[in-house]
Amino acid sequence: MVKRLFRHETPRGSVETSLDAERGRVLVEESREIVVVLDAEGRVVIASRRARELFDGLTEGELPPEAVLRDSLPVTYSVGGVDETLIYVRDPGDLAAYEELRAGFTASVSHELRTPLARLLALLETATLPDADRDDLIEQAQDEVRQIGELIDDVLFLSELESGRELVALGSTVALPILEEVVQGLGESAARAGLTLRAEGDPDAELSLRPRMIRVIAGNLAENAIRYAGPGSTFTLRVGPGELIASDDGVGVAEDDLPRLFERFYRADRARASRGTGLGLAIVKHIANSAGGTVEAQGEIGSGLTIRIAFTGP
Repeated sequence: MVKRLFRHETPRGSVETSLDAERGRVLVEESREIVVVLDAEGRVVIASRRARELFDGLTEGELPPEAVLRDSLPVTYSVGGVDETLIYVRDPGDLAAYEELRAGFTASVSHELRTPLARLLALLETATLPDADRDDLIEQAQDEVRQIGELIDDVLFLSELESGRELVALGSTVALPILEEVVQGLGESAARAGLTLRAEGDPDAELSLRPRMIRVIAGNLAENAIRYAGPGSTFTLRVGPGELIASDDGVGVAEDDLPRLFERFYRADRARASRGTGLGLAIVKHIANSAGGTVEAQGEIGSGLTIRIAFTGP
């Protein structure tokens, strides 16, 4: 079948088989992927149009250029006694974009780590002075160490999500009890910030996430409000069938900042002095997207912030 599909070796008089072969050739040639099929000797049987455009010297019956094999995913198969290999080639443009993103992320992490490390060093140096209040300085130093730990935890967790090792969606979970647990756990932090936390909604509503992932999303949304909503405001986690809405009536976010809220390490001007890691909302978006959901933010200065996460189904 595969031999006929790509080599047009069809039984004489078999119109149907010939049609199958032609259809298979068109499917490969017009594929949007960079695809090359090799025979048992490693010679080109057929290649997609994109592959031919990207690689000079990609000729049927000849060995492919070395670049085709350098960064590719080979899939070997045998049908009807014929061995062939399907090569998926990674787009060089995608690879370059990934390397640029990785380099930018590494630089951002390094920058974010330097700030608490510099403060920690300054505190330790101050503690060596004769009249230093060592107890107070040690307490501040401990806060810096906790800040570094939180950042490292967030970076590792985001890495887990992106590498696929963390299973995000597994069936459906009744969400309200988890939201209530998160609100209760953050009660003291919210009280110190002058913020009221609430969890409400349909007690039977389910979200297409594992319990741990709901807990992470709810916690990051609530902690974001604790840091930025402002004293005297109220933050509410509301769950309904297939959706989670986090809203506050605090200081709000400038319209220009809304599209960038979910970027790693992005902080609006008023939030640059925050002790957050800058990864909380990025993690929220990544979890939601990985489970097939969407995330959107609405708000403006003086009118609070609303973040809606919607799932299409379990």
